Amino acid sequence: MSVRPAPGRNRAVRDKMSSFEIRAGLSLASLFALRMLGLFLILPVFAVYAPQLRGGDNHALVGLALGAYGLTQAMLHIPMGMASDRYGRKRVIVSGLVLFALGSFVAAYAADIYLVILGRCIQGAGAISAAVMALAADLTREQHRTKIMAMIGASIGLVFALSLVAAPVLYRWSGMRGIFELTGALAAGAILIVTRVVPPEPTENLDLSRRVQAATLGEVLRNPDLLRLNFGIFALHGMQMAMFVVVPVALVSDGALPLAEHWKVYLAVIGGSFLLMLGPMFWAERAGKLKAVFLAAIMVMLAVQAASLLWLSSLAGISLILLGFFLAFNLLEAMLPSLVSRVAPVSARGAAIGVFNTAQALGLFAGGAAGGALAQHYGAVSVFVFGSALAALWLLIAAPMRIPGPVARREFRLVKAAADPSMLRAQLVRLRGVRDAVVVPERGVAMLTFYPDTFDENAVTRLLGGET
Repeated sequence: MSVRPAPGRNRAVRDKMSSFEIRAGLSLASLFALRMLGLFLILPVFAVYAPQLRGGDNHALVGLALGAYGLTQAMLHIPMGMASDRYGRKRVIVSGLVLFALGSFVAAYAADIYLVILGRCIQGAGAISAAVMALAADLTREQHRTKIMAMIGASIGLVFALSLVAAPVLYRWSGMRGIFELTGALAAGAILIVTRVVPPEPTENLDLSRRVQAATLGEVLRNPDLLRLNFGIFALHGMQMAMFVVVPVALVSDGALPLAEHWKVYLAVIGGSFLLMLGPMFWAERAGKLKAVFLAAIMVMLAVQAASLLWLSSLAGISLILLGFFLAFNLLEAMLPSLVSRVAPVSARGAAIGVFNTAQALGLFAGGAAGGALAQHYGAVSVFVFGSALAALWLLIAAPMRIPGPVARREFRLVKAAADPSMLRAQLVRLRGVRDAVVVPERGVAMLTFYPDTFDENAVTRLLGGET
């Protein structure tokens, strides 16, 4: 016997985002925003400030300082994502925010570039992105997940815009130390949001049959579509970090725009990019054209990197480049984690997003390090040759990707008691059309997530002890 969704009006109601999902999305977006604001406030001003530090006149070390937190994140995203699958999302998130705050204060009181690099590494040890994204997926239904991920992506984009506008003003008022101190304070505020505002984790997360095992991580690492998405986030953030080794300096030298005036350009291009991205993003979801819009955004990014080879010599040219970059960046930043949550096995979602965020962190580190080294030895043009190569390779890798269709969820009654819930779950997920299963012996049910167009209900019923 199974529990079927009620027909008619009730189904339409369920197709809307619930107040619980809206609360989850907004609170997690706010949490992400506070943490990312602290990171982004550094980008527009650090390259200009760095020469005041001992050793800060070396572009390669400046790029390393910008990307250093990505190195430790790359080392810890997978372990912390798996820990969130095993021990709970919120515990991992709070512990990561504590480390992030500690690194911020180390960097605040650094007198040389090397201590700043150390502080940034400690910041990166607070690798909570996988746990936050996994919690967002846990708290929302799949048909609304792109919207929730878009909320988080939009919050990241908005705080990025805010940081580009606010950073020069804050730098003038409080200096680099004040910005790093503010970063630590924002992490403390994020902890309050986790403990007071974010909804509690689903009780299904405590189901022993969902515990991550080595074979599950191996499945994540071998999945070709997840590998394509992982390369995508690596390339996207590699290009972002490499650009911001060069762009703030170019605005001063080629755009003749003082640092305190940079906010005008950033506010205009990011505001414009948000308006331009809304139509494609909503159309992609409504019309089922996610892949087409996704590939088109990569093409725009490739065009931006190539155009930078010619137009990075005037204020108008830099502004157009930034507008195109943020249009593509915001679309891809919202779509990538949503696609990962669709493709990844549900029981290893934290691990899958951990791998994804490891790739993101490696991109941040590689982009900062490569951008700094290239600018130091070969000039600004070489940074965009690097970006063009990354974007072109990403387009080739992403083209064969498959995007899963919509899923449904139902409860099936266990006609006979499950002697081994873990083994029963393993048998269920091997059936045609079943994406994931949670066995709850205490309630006598198995909760299945499945693809309706390929789902074999008779096979499920037979396995659970019923009749077809």
